[in-house]
Amino acid sequence: MPIEQFQLDGLGHLSYLVVDDASGAAAVVDPRRDVAIYLAAAGRHGAHITHILETHLHNDYVSGARELAARTGAAIVIGAGAQAAYPHLPARDGERFPVGELTFEVLATPGHTPEHVSYALRAAHAPHPHAVFTGGSMLVGGAGRTDLLPSESTLALTHQQYHSLRRLLDTLPDTTLVYPTHGAGSFCTAGGGGLDLASTIAQERVASPAAQSSDEDDFTRRQMASFTAYPSYYAHMRAINQRGPRILGELPVPAALAPRAVHTRQHKGTALVDSRRRDAFAREHVPGSLNIELDASFGTYAGWILPFNAPLMLVVEDEAGQAEAVVQLIRIGYERIAGTLRGGVAAWQADGYPVAAFERIDIDQLYARWQGADPPAIVDVRREDEWRGGHIPGARHISVADLPQRADEVPRDRPVAVICASGYRAAIGASILAATGHTVTAVQGGVPDWLLMRHPIVSGGDDAPTSPGGQAGDATHAHP
Repeated sequence: MPIEQFQLDGLGHLSYLVVDDASGAAAVVDPRRDVAIYLAAAGRHGAHITHILETHLHNDYVSGARELAARTGAAIVIGAGAQAAYPHLPARDGERFPVGELTFEVLATPGHTPEHVSYALRAAHAPHPHAVFTGGSMLVGGAGRTDLLPSESTLALTHQQYHSLRRLLDTLPDTTLVYPTHGAGSFCTAGGGGLDLASTIAQERVASPAAQSSDEDDFTRRQMASFTAYPSYYAHMRAINQRGPRILGELPVPAALAPRAVHTRQHKGTALVDSRRRDAFAREHVPGSLNIELDASFGTYAGWILPFNAPLMLVVEDEAGQAEAVVQLIRIGYERIAGTLRGGVAAWQADGYPVAAFERIDIDQLYARWQGADPPAIVDVRREDEWRGGHIPGARHISVADLPQRADEVPRDRPVAVICASGYRAAIGASILAATGHTVTAVQGGVPDWLLMRHPIVSGGDDAPTSPGGQAGDATHAHP
């Protein structure tokens, strides 16, 4: 009974291929939208995919269930409460269905979403489940957040999440393997969680927030206190997944646009996203373009900053970078990729168009300027929870997600230094402010480095800085 796990670091997404060796039948659990990886894995096992299991209507990515079903003819199984608008098998609590000689049992586990189900997997003739696929219910040392739907449902969902966790903890054997859909890096997680990709019921009886809470009310308080901001594109995922996303067939290949075409589209309002490294962007870039460095978090921040599925263009370094940028955008429903700048910034310059640049400084340089007679305006673009953990005295807090709407709040009468936790979001923020006419500097490194150098900080709601060197442990070493 091979179980193959697939991980997407940027989304913190986990999905699975489960193969019945005896029959060659296979099931895929919570597939991502680029489904070739499952077809290739099934081929390696000599298996054919007969079932696609969805634990819930996902809020963090566009499901690949319909895409995979179109390629394989497999049946899609999803909780009956999802009321999915595409052909599917509605799963109800206690029902069992075979995949070859394997058996999956449906366990209602609402909380992360109202329709959420888990799937307990049994081998042929086995008395107890071998594994349970827990989606966004039981995570490794954590639980799925319950505030992704309208706020009036959050309290009830959090109570349901507690009972769902207790059900799994109290009814499944210690040896049952726990395979969640949300892992480290996912904004769908709440209440802590570890870096491991799988667990067991025995481990979760110690680590789960339901086990560590004294009772249901304690669990609810802890969970609701742990919620942080999540990407704005989440607001669109559930509806797309409920009605069924468009079947792509193949991933799109954007057109290569001449600099003149890019210039024309940009002036008509089409965003230009430059995915090059932040140092290269700072040295020279197309004026008005946004820098989201192409790493595992590219799609997340594009979906946080850009209007949902609005037309966009890309600056990429090579074909591999283009393919990666496109697939990350497609996974979160950004399908209107108008093209890429043919020849990159070099071609832009060769055609006579101007480039822009801004300065980058390190923490030592920032500290010197901060102490000087004419200090810069410092904009901290981290999340609220990070800000409260410790920030530079006098800094202004605007999260990078809010910066496009709040750029007018940033002073224009002096240079602006943009800082985050590592430099990644600072580069994004600096590009946003540069595009709106601010004189900007992007800070390399981040507030944790400022703290480690024992410079003055402000913690929590206190406006008075600590003495230099206070509270380095207040920094939040979170998403970069």
